[in-house]
Amino acid sequence: MTARDDPAVDGLEVYIVGGAVRDDLLGQAAGDRDWVVVGAGPEIMAARGFTPVGGDFPVFLHPRTHEEYALARTERKSGRGYRGFVFHAGPDVSLEDDLRRRDLTVNAIARAPDGTLIDPLGGAADVRARVLRHVGPAFVEDPVRLLRLARFAARFHDFSIAPETLDLCRALVRDGEVDALVPERVWQEFAKGLMTDHPGRMLDVLAACGALDRVAPGLAWNDDVADGLARGAARGLDLAQRYALLCRHSAPGLQDRLRAPSACRDLARLLPGVLDRLADIQAAGGASVPAPDDPAAWLALLESCDALRRPDRFEALLAAAACVLDGVDPALWSRRLAAVRAVDAGAIARAAGGDAARIRDGLRAARLRALAASPAGA
Repeated sequence: MTARDDPAVDGLEVYIVGGAVRDDLLGQAAGDRDWVVVGAGPEIMAARGFTPVGGDFPVFLHPRTHEEYALARTERKSGRGYRGFVFHAGPDVSLEDDLRRRDLTVNAIARAPDGTLIDPLGGAADVRARVLRHVGPAFVEDPVRLLRLARFAARFHDFSIAPETLDLCRALVRDGEVDALVPERVWQEFAKGLMTDHPGRMLDVLAACGALDRVAPGLAWNDDVADGLARGAARGLDLAQRYALLCRHSAPGLQDRLRAPSACRDLARLLPGVLDRLADIQAAGGASVPAPDDPAAWLALLESCDALRRPDRFEALLAAAACVLDGVDPALWSRRLAAVRAVDAGAIARAAGGDAARIRDGLRAARLRALAASPAGA
């Protein structure tokens, strides 16, 4: 059903805007569609069964498709940071007015129900030229736009960034606007950027305009970290693994600044220790990879990250470690872990008559024997 055939919007002036139009022009599968409604007010939307969900500005969910329909609006800077705006939505706001308040020209294209493009800012030309360009000087009023630009640069890695747009990004940093970003908003954009095919470009853009130290203080971004993150992306690692690779040389305080989910913080906390122990095991073997049998070192690694109780997390750590350290064989370590987990702790406890020290010593000895008997190579 098209907009023209939809009774909920019949008679309304509606347009698809933003990412769905951009992606269609790029020949990519479009994700969620966002709609703009021109010439209507909240009461009209409510009367047609739309559910209001917007906080600062009027956004409504379609009664059947649950797609977002926003009333055309303008915005005016009223304070510092990305929340310092006053929005105006009403029948007097045109589609062109709404498009002019957007961040990048490639995101400021609309499509009418008959397929006609409305592109007053040259977004389609920038799509063809593969250029990310700001819509207007108001770009410097919202620091989130800098984060979004960096994230789009990672997603559309073959797009260049217009030099004047980078200049405005530097102005956002120089004027202190980026300091008003809250950690939750920074993380939202970081997480999306990390899950692109070229996540390092997001960090490169932030560094190039001087924003990286402000939005992620303590993050160590260098060629070594970039290479590991690139390998993680190429191997399809998940968000927590990529985040751990990004943070492996960073200051502990970074975790509080970014407010990443606990799964991400957990892997970021454990990965440096896993890498150190793996490197020590390999060093013990000299030129031999894998290293000679060292069940005690293997067991120490397994215990250091609670692998017996959290095998899935251990496997995630190994996959991340393999992006940094050559010679790591996750399959081999999985077999070693399986050998240790197969030890019957209950039988050992019964044989020790409940004596805690005997149980501990007996369990360790049994696990070392299991590791010694496990395969040493792939």
